[in-house]
Amino acid sequence: MKLRSALVAFAVANALSGCANIDSNALMESGAQAFQAATLTNAQVKALSVKSCEQMDKEAQIAPADSPYTQRLNKIAAALGDNINGTPANYKVYITKDVNAWAMANGCIRVYSGLMDLMTDNEVEGVLGHEMGHVALGHTRKAMQVAWSTTAARTAAGAAGGIAGSLSQSQLGDLGEKLVNAQFSQTQESQADDYSYDLLKKRGIDPQGLVTSFDKLATLEGSHQSTMFDSHPASAARAQHIKERIASGK
Repeated sequence: MKLRSALVAFAVANALSGCANIDSNALMESGAQAFQAATLTNAQVKALSVKSCEQMDKEAQIAPADSPYTQRLNKIAAALGDNINGTPANYKVYITKDVNAWAMANGCIRVYSGLMDLMTDNEVEGVLGHEMGHVALGHTRKAMQVAWSTTAARTAAGAAGGIAGSLSQSQLGDLGEKLVNAQFSQTQESQADDYSYDLLKKRGIDPQGLVTSFDKLATLEGSHQSTMFDSHPASAARAQHIKERIASGK
């Protein structure tokens, strides 16, 4: 995957090298950017996540400290813990009717008010545990590599007009959107489900909320009301898996 991402971006740069008015410096920069995407370190992923999350926050309506949403989330955050594998967690609510939640490698955890309207605190705990699992298990790191590779390729395309350089606010927002909408594999989704279950058990939280959150999300599948958990396996199957773990006590 790393090599393929780098080769795609280099191929774009090479294809453009035959065009008129090419900014060769920009092309070289985009090529270096593509290579960096394939070899991003954990520190670099966290740094990019900080910038992307900051831009997402600027573009969102964040619930104030005295909001009932923030007060609910503070309670949920206290239950889930203040870090993801040692990385400090930072929780906020976006005021939007969309049903979604996500987390980034720097500990940035965001939940949408639309999801909180739909779910109980226990169900939100299950959902956020899942998102934290993607971070803890390295899935978001891989998603950042893919998103960064796409950004590098787009920079290379823009180099034909002499456009290159560091990421703009628009590009940072685009990078954040790619991470928020990243499609994880079936294996990754299942692993994040199990991480949430284990986290809830470890923290003394009822894992039944994870099951019922899947049940509620299953009703939204195909309705375009939510992108949460829209990759395979389906929410109903995932709910059944957690039910089996609860029943087995494992």
